[in-house]
Amino acid sequence: MSKLYIPGPINVSAETFAAMSHPMIGHRGSEFEELYASVQPSLQQLAGTSRPAYLSTSSAWGVMEAALRNLCAKKVLTLCCGAFSDKWYDVALKLGLAADKIQVGWGEAISPESVRAKLGEGGYDVVTLIHNETSTGVMNDLAAIAAVVKAFPGVIFVVDSVSSFSAVPIAMDALGIDVLLAGVQKALALPPGLTIFFCSEAALERAKSQPNRGYYFDFIEFAKNAEKNNTPSTPAISLIFGLQYILGTIAAEGVSQRYARHAANNALIHAWGARHGFANFAPVGHQSVSLTCFAKPADFDQAAFIKTLKGKHGYIINGGYGKIKGLTFRISNMGNETAATMLQLIAAMDDVLA
Repeated sequence: MSKLYIPGPINVSAETFAAMSHPMIGHRGSEFEELYASVQPSLQQLAGTSRPAYLSTSSAWGVMEAALRNLCAKKVLTLCCGAFSDKWYDVALKLGLAADKIQVGWGEAISPESVRAKLGEGGYDVVTLIHNETSTGVMNDLAAIAAVVKAFPGVIFVVDSVSSFSAVPIAMDALGIDVLLAGVQKALALPPGLTIFFCSEAALERAKSQPNRGYYFDFIEFAKNAEKNNTPSTPAISLIFGLQYILGTIAAEGVSQRYARHAANNALIHAWGARHGFANFAPVGHQSVSLTCFAKPADFDQAAFIKTLKGKHGYIINGGYGKIKGLTFRISNMGNETAATMLQLIAAMDDVLA
């Protein structure tokens, strides 16, 4: 059986699948309310917030689009540095919203000063940021950008932490983030289909005044139902049982130890790349901790490397995404991976290169 080391979905443990096999329960009774309540403290700890965690049965894109529908009354500023942040701008246009962007090259990070300059022009009421741009391996400076946005009253700050949530510390309340969202199929090591998100009081107040929010992704509906430890519509109950299990493993390991493990595993891949002359596509100081994106050398048969790694060893890595597909390759170290499993991958890659 093959094992995934792609940027997501990532490998799901047998124990997680077992937890997801819990007998089905109704979602409008006390059993589900207890399940919903049980995941709140750990999710709040990982997000650095006292706000409730909302559970959306959708991909992260559902909540990313919803944030624009719920929050943009004037004009959205999207911070674009890769495939997914670029797409957020396109989604805003498809919604018919007034939208602008700061665009940097793929492989570059967003400059906080460029955000300050753009917001200084006035007229914006929402800023969107992808913390960890999975397509390029760039991790933006969340704290610095948050400080800039916070200096502009009335501007709502929406952060996608899809591939950074639970891999690095995030302090939603301290940083003044208004919406923080994450899919579970990345560092939380669950199958796809569930998105966790949090809203500040300012975000909910903005949403209340927004027409045409719809129902399925209405932030106010999520908030009202959360008061009763429930969701607006039928949730992915099995995934939430899996989430409960994963959060238990995080508590047992310790959050700080989890962050340290991700950093150490990431460093192993960086060292492997340096040993073979593979350059990190992301700049120093802005390199992801949950995955690594390497630039493909001109004389390197990347397709054969990836194919042989899978065929001979059963390990699957990714050959790049979007307009840098074939020019880069990406290796994940998220979720349940340990030094031992990463060294097994490294030994396999060394064997293929030999």
